[in-house]
Parts: sequence; C-alpha cells; structure tokens
Amino acid sequence: QVQLAESGGGLVQTGGSLRVSCAASGFSFSIYTMGWFRQAPGKERVFVAAISSSGVNTYYADSVKGRFTIPRDNAKNTVYLQMSNLKPEDTAVYYCARKDRPGSYYSPPNFGVWGQGTQVTVSS
Repeated sequence: QVQLAESGGGLVQTGGSLRVSCAASGFSFSIYTMGWFRQAPGKERVFVAAISSSGVNTYYADSVKGRFTIPRDNAKNTVYLQMSNLKPEDTAVYYCARKDRPGSYYSPPNFGVWGQGTQVTVSS
C-alpha cells in the first residue's frame, strides 16, 4: 500500500526550530521527487519546498528560503523538513507529497500521493 506518514509537528515559540519527517512506504521512494506543502486555516494549500529524487536539486518558496531545508534519506525512505527561525505565519498543517506528474513544483495537482499532515504551531 502506497503511504506517506508525517510526524514531528508541535508547538514552538517564535524563533525556534522544528523538524518534521515523512516516512514513505509501498513504492520506490528513491526515484521520486518529493515535496512539502502547508495549509493554514481558511487558506489554500501552498508549496513550501521540494527535492529531486537524488537530493541534488532543492526548491523553496520565497517565504521560507534561508530558513527551511528539505533533506532526504533514500536509505530510510524518509524526507524531512528542517525549519528554523520560525514565525507565527508558519503556523499550518504541513503535508508531504509525491510528485507524480510533470510540471511545476508549486502546483499541488502535480503531486499524486499525500500524507495526512502534521500540525505546526508557532506561538508569538
């Protein structure tokens, strides 16, 4: 069964750091580009970061560039989102996703498999 499972969310203070993880199962993780998206209450799901299958290429939304990184460990079938200097506006449910279609990394419809999400709350 193809599955993505996020973990590691929680409550953190402004300026703090947090790492969320996404464990993949049921497919050949190492051949897929993976991405992270987030959705705040009442807002659309938006792109945060993506990483190529080999890990060589990474892509970030302007809002998180310089604060977030997206490493992956293909031996562990896991992709991470390392977040630092967190701000209250980073509060959202964070989803990992598998990119199944060609096209923009920024577009959620190009990602065909999604996890259930993990809540990240940044207090001011």
